Amino acid sequence: MKKQPSSETFQSLKKASEKVFDLITTHLGVQTAYVAKRDSHAMTVLSSINNKEELVPEGLEVEYSGAVCRVVISGENNTLNSSNLEKDELTRELEIANDLKMKGFLGVTLRDDKGEVFGTLCVLDQEEKNFSEEDVEFLQSIANVLSYLIELDHTQFNMALLNVPILPITEGVSVLTLQGIVDEDRAAKLTADVLNYASQNSIDYFVIEMSGLVVINNEFPYVVVEIIQALKVMGIEPIMTGITPSIAMQETGTDALQKLDVKTVSSIEQALVHIGFKLIES
Repeated sequence: MKKQPSSETFQSLKKASEKVFDLITTHLGVQTAYVAKRDSHAMTVLSSINNKEELVPEGLEVEYSGAVCRVVISGENNTLNSSNLEKDELTRELEIANDLKMKGFLGVTLRDDKGEVFGTLCVLDQEEKNFSEEDVEFLQSIANVLSYLIELDHTQFNMALLNVPILPITEGVSVLTLQGIVDEDRAAKLTADVLNYASQNSIDYFVIEMSGLVVINNEFPYVVVEIIQALKVMGIEPIMTGITPSIAMQETGTDALQKLDVKTVSSIEQALVHIGFKLIES
């Protein structure tokens, strides 16, 4: 299970889930409860409680194709209710179910306020358990409360990064550091601020540093391509740096960037060397 954004980003969700885990495990008579976040290739456990042995540790990552949570998200009503995962035809072939000796299991899908799948809220036990419809409704009601905190965490994450960080290096050269999640609202502000700054300050080179960019749901923020196109039309040379593996794996975005024939370097220092600066070690 991956972290996009990192698990530290979802502190409100993490703290709230920890507080209700005692209530959940007591009410449903299970030994473990956890919240997991879905990414493009994996599920990550953000928080968990294990009343006996540690079955599901925080930070556990499971490839999405082999995760029980995948069955929850794709299941009828986006839930999974199983008295014994080791015998259930939907899960008995999953390695993790057998490794952890999972039997009684109940999981519901967590969504954000826009209805997009965020992850799962699940409980499990090493003994067989028969969960009722009332149990399912109870766990879903908890998930509905937690969904509001997902949006709160996203908002706080973006608010901290709302200002467009442009750093002037010298006359005609500036650095744009892209950080966090770039949603539609932030994309519009980002584009306007960058292009206005470039025109007002007679910029010749714009270094775009991307190591802090967060890719959500395997979707590269296309606004980056649009900004680069606009800068080139304005006669400004964009130079990209800080491309992380998660960014490089986005075929749609990287294909578009390659067609733009943009200079790409490994660091801001290398970008400055390309521009013509001589870096002197002190």
